[in-house]
Amino acid sequence: MRRLAARAASALALASALALTTTPALADPPQPAATDIVGVGAPVTEQLFNRFSTEYNASLAAAGDTTSPRLYSWDSTGTSTITTKTGATPITRPNGTNSGITTLNNFSAATVDFARSNRAPQTEDPTTTLFVAMAIDAVSWAAPTGGNAPTSLSRVQLNDIYGCSVTNWRQIDPALPDATILPVLPAPGSDLRRTFLQVLGRWGRPDAAGPCVTNVQSENQGTDTILHNPNALVPYSVGHYIGQAYGGHTRPGDEPGTLVPRAIDGVRPVDAASHTIDPSFAATDFSYVLFNAVRKADWTAADAHGRALRGIFGYNGWICRSDSGQLLIRDYGFLPLNSFACGSTMHS
Repeated sequence: MRRLAARAASALALASALALTTTPALADPPQPAATDIVGVGAPVTEQLFNRFSTEYNASLAAAGDTTSPRLYSWDSTGTSTITTKTGATPITRPNGTNSGITTLNNFSAATVDFARSNRAPQTEDPTTTLFVAMAIDAVSWAAPTGGNAPTSLSRVQLNDIYGCSVTNWRQIDPALPDATILPVLPAPGSDLRRTFLQVLGRWGRPDAAGPCVTNVQSENQGTDTILHNPNALVPYSVGHYIGQAYGGHTRPGDEPGTLVPRAIDGVRPVDAASHTIDPSFAATDFSYVLFNAVRKADWTAADAHGRALRGIFGYNGWICRSDSGQLLIRDYGFLPLNSFACGSTMHS
C-alpha cells in the first residue's frame, strides 16, 4: 500500500509540475544541430511536439547528458522556407502528413528525421517508410453553439450532407429550422479532410465533396467567419478540440471559437466529466492512430542516430515509457496507446 501511495503521489506531483510549468513550448525551433532529431508534417500534433521538444530536451539536460541528439519539430505554417538543421539545404516548409512524408523520403537525415502523421500507411507510401504508433485521436463534426444543427447526426446523414443530397435541416428533422445547411471542409490537401472523407467512405470518389461544400484554409479552428454561420458544420479533431478547450492549448488562428464537436449516431465524442475522447466514440471507426513516420534504414541502424530515434519514439522510448510523455499526450487531448501498441511499427 505504501508503495502504491508513493507512486500515486509521484504521478500527481509530476502532473502538477507539467500543468504549472512556466517553460514555454517551442514553436519553430532555434537552429537544430546536424545530429539532432528533427521533424515536420501534420499540424494536429505540432503543438504537442513543441512541448515534447521542450520537456525531452530538458530531461536530457537534467540528467547531465550533453551529447545525445535533441528533439525538434517545425510547425506546418510560418515562413515559406525553412532550414531544418545546421548545414541543411533550405526547403519549402512541409504542411501536412503527405507533404511531411514526401520530404522525409526526398531528403536524408541531414535535413529531416521524422514526419508527424495523422494516418496509417497507405498503398502510395514507400515501403522504405515505417510508421511508428504514438497515440489515439478521433474525428467528429462540429457546429457553432446556438446554431441550427442538431446535437447528433448519423453517418448516413453526414454522407448525404457532404454529398449535397440533403441541403436543408428539415430533411434531417421536420422540427429543425427551415434553413440551408452549410457543409464546410478544410482545404484540399488537409489531413483532416482526407481522414473525414475516408471514414465516410467518400474519399476517392468524383463527388467526394459535393458542389454545396465550402472550403476553409485551416483545419481544427473556429475563427474563420464562415464557421460563425448558424448553419455551418465542419469536421474536427476531437483530441485537438479537447487540448484547445480544456488544456488551454490555443494560439491565434488555432482556437475553436463557438464550435463544439457533436455526436455521430448518438455517440458523443467528448466525455464531459473527464474531458477526454469518450471511450465509446474511441471504439468506433471515427477514431484512428496518430503515427510518426521514419525511414526504415534509419530506424534499424545500430548507430547513434538509430538509437536516438528508437529512444524517443520506440516501444521503450521516452514518448511511450516516460510519465512526462504520456501525461503530455493526455494534456493535449489525445489518448495514450496501450503498452503493446505504443512504439510499434507499420509499413504499406
